[in-house]
Amino acid sequence: MSAMIQLQHLTKTYGRQRGIQDIQLQVAEGEVFGFLGPNGAGKTTTIRTLMGLLKPTSGQAFIAGLDCWKESTAVKRLVGYLPGEFALDPTLTGAQILSYLGHLRGGVDQNYVRQLIERLDFDPSKRFRDYSRGNKQKVGLVQAFMHKPRLLILDEPTGGLDPLNQQEFYKLVQETHAEGRTIFLSSHILPEVEHTCDRVAIIREGQIIQVNEVARLKDFKQHDIEITFQQPATLEWFAQIPGVLNSILEPNGHTIRLTTQGSLQPIIQIAAQHEAYNILTHEPNLEEIFLRFYANEAAQPHKKSLA
Repeated sequence: MSAMIQLQHLTKTYGRQRGIQDIQLQVAEGEVFGFLGPNGAGKTTTIRTLMGLLKPTSGQAFIAGLDCWKESTAVKRLVGYLPGEFALDPTLTGAQILSYLGHLRGGVDQNYVRQLIERLDFDPSKRFRDYSRGNKQKVGLVQAFMHKPRLLILDEPTGGLDPLNQQEFYKLVQETHAEGRTIFLSSHILPEVEHTCDRVAIIREGQIIQVNEVARLKDFKQHDIEITFQQPATLEWFAQIPGVLNSILEPNGHTIRLTTQGSLQPIIQIAAQHEAYNILTHEPNLEEIFLRFYANEAAQPHKKSLA
């Protein structure tokens, strides 16, 4: 599968202020790719560089083989872009804004525009200044999707949307993916990425610290297990099991709490041998995994795992 996005040693600095540093990344055509990090991590700087709105300090960014800075006009023809923050003429109605942007595109399918408006429960008759945050976001989503671009670059796309509209957005992503088009989705909302993306990159302080499939990121997760026994328990039962990272014996003497990584089968076998009568497990979601990446990286040099 060909690459839709390629970042080669991409760096953008703002004088003494940190931007992004030596980012290397490849996103395949037809992929839904999540770009994760808290506010200030470098997500928006990366996206603005991709869109040709910022000139790299060094390195290069390519979309469909086109240099994002040198061939930015050609790049913009391929892309539907939703910025994290956008300002439009406050005196124009939603319909006027979409009409204007559609004409800039050389015309769009008006039936599809009407479908998007209906699906997002958007009233295009109001002036932009009168819209709530969520309705302004709907304008941004409609204009990004309406020309069925080859690549969608969406910066925090569900900000301000209610749960029903978030679900409709997820359906739009699934439909776009099914058509073989590419989505690059920046977010700090972990369930959103977990729900929609094939692969994910985690960015911290301007550097990529992990790139992997969402499913494989979950393989790194730890389980928190609470086991209660009929008889008094001892931590020695689990001391030799690979993957047991931490163990605590509760004051009652019958309950052991374990933090583990890897297969749970050896733990369950030993628990059964010692007549455990209650086992509770907690599987961290992607948000907890993400926070662990940050905690681990704070104590050691940056690592990159490009998959």
